[in-house]
Amino acid sequence: MSVVVAGKRRAPRRNPVRRGRVSTLSVVSDGSGTVESLFTYGVLQTPDVQLDTFGRLLHGEDDTLPAFRLDDGESGDERAAPPAPAHRRRVLRHTGDPRDRVFGQVVRLSPDELDAADEYLMSGSRRISVVLTSGLSAWVYVGA
Repeated sequence: MSVVVAGKRRAPRRNPVRRGRVSTLSVVSDGSGTVESLFTYGVLQTPDVQLDTFGRLLHGEDDTLPAFRLDDGESGDERAAPPAPAHRRRVLRHTGDPRDRVFGQVVRLSPDELDAADEYLMSGSRRISVVLTSGLSAWVYVGA
């Protein structure tokens, strides 16, 4: 599957981006840049997970994602939550209600680091692009 962005065809990523039906979607990157914005709200804010996944600590800017909320979900990856039965984690879901919002941080990642985030979080999730309260477009992982 090829991805077409602004009339250009490019090779697909290892894990193709699956776009959700969310009215606030916008193109984040056509893959030609060196920086990708990712909105983090949970486990990717944990220093141990950052070091394990990206090999470095991430520094982000506070932002808010409107019309979404966090629900309980299940994780198939033991790294996604502290040891507990069924490895529970918070899953982001679109509600469409502007009163709902999720607080988090926007981090800047290289395309390779975004691929690493995909490998870590794509089980039970999908990556979509959203517009944050600040007006910035960013990738975010939502429940599948």
